[in-house]
Amino acid sequence: MQLDLFREIIVDNFAGGGGASTGIEMATGLSVDIAINHDPAAIAMHKANHPDTEHYCESVWDVDPVQAVKGRKVGLAWFSPDCKHFSKAKGRKPVNKNIRGLAWIAVKWAIAVKPRVIMLENVEEFKTWGPLTEEGYPDEAKKGRTFNSFVKSLEALGYKVEFKELRACDYGAPTIRKRFFMIARCDGNPIVWPEPTHGDPHSLAVQTGRLKPWRTASEIIDWSIGTPSIFERKKPLAENTMRRIARGIQKFIIEDPNPYVLPDKEAAAFLTQYYTETNPDEVRGQSLREPIYTIPTANRFGLVTAFIAQHYKTSTGNRVDQPLGAITTVNKASLVSAFLLKYYGSDVGQRLSEPLHTITTRDRFGLVTLQGQDYRIMDIGMRMLQPHELYPAQGFPENYIIDRDNTGKPYPKTEQVARVGNSVPPPFAESLVRANLPEYCSKESRYKSAVAN
Repeated sequence: MQLDLFREIIVDNFAGGGGASTGIEMATGLSVDIAINHDPAAIAMHKANHPDTEHYCESVWDVDPVQAVKGRKVGLAWFSPDCKHFSKAKGRKPVNKNIRGLAWIAVKWAIAVKPRVIMLENVEEFKTWGPLTEEGYPDEAKKGRTFNSFVKSLEALGYKVEFKELRACDYGAPTIRKRFFMIARCDGNPIVWPEPTHGDPHSLAVQTGRLKPWRTASEIIDWSIGTPSIFERKKPLAENTMRRIARGIQKFIIEDPNPYVLPDKEAAAFLTQYYTETNPDEVRGQSLREPIYTIPTANRFGLVTAFIAQHYKTSTGNRVDQPLGAITTVNKASLVSAFLLKYYGSDVGQRLSEPLHTITTRDRFGLVTLQGQDYRIMDIGMRMLQPHELYPAQGFPENYIIDRDNTGKPYPKTEQVARVGNSVPPPFAESLVRANLPEYCSKESRYKSAVAN
């Protein structure tokens, strides 16, 4: 079939700050033709990065597909409907059936302008889409019924439909974010699921060179930013936060036979996560050698550094039977020992006079051994990850504009973080478009290809 590519356009519904649009441009070298989103702040970021796109700042239901396309054929329509009423992160709260039903907009576009290819992204739980009870909760007995009706509606319109779950780390983004994808096409061509380009560094596929190793959290950290001491803050950290830091130090530094240590810096590091509804004694963190965990709409990631110095037997005679205030006047290493003893002990909040051997199997508390050399933790620093670190973690290119809108107005950090948490990792969209619409694709783009990383 000979395609008139000059008349086919690409539409990004629920465009947000531009994750899917950016991935599509990574593949095609061209901005999407139409972007729709109800949020002015999201459209402002999208305009800053995709100025050639025709923007609609209104509800997707208020946009008439026929009027929007102006007689042009639609080659690809992308849909990323709000996922919070499907996500397990939603918790046991009543859902909004209007938001929960947003995916039906894809059927509206299929009826009105019949896009040649439809792609839809959502959380894994999207397959459980079903009716609600009178109280507004998902009806467990009817789980998946609405989803099946949705699929059958597209099939009745002449679309072949397939769906699958993919992980962003497998396609060049340094995040493990896992998402549901649906592809529907009506042109008779096969649906193609992209082959992973990256994998577990310990796997045979990576070790034999067939796949590249997953990109890691360490790649996106701006190491030029310091990590202030947790003991010198004007406002002390919350009790639960301190406990999580101590638990993370236990797991990722003290007990890790190969902790992540910064080159040329006497500091070991890991990422901690903040979720107030979880058990503070649970270790919510990760090594910097892994892809970063799923990024939410509120900043939950903190970089923790344990500053270390070579361990000498003559310098470790710190008393632990004194009040905490007295210990702080001795030296920082003593304070660190007291802190770790309090929060990392088998009995949280125990007296400092309790013996160390009940706390750790190491020969001395807070001891880190690197290649046979002993180091003592001397101080602990922490800071939150910044937006310019979170966007690369999601797979956005380095030159993506996140701190100002299309008029040059500064974009608040809270808005920057909200946009990245809601975004589609661009490598997802790039890989899917390259696999299913190769006739659109180009090697040239102002955004660096994630697949090539």
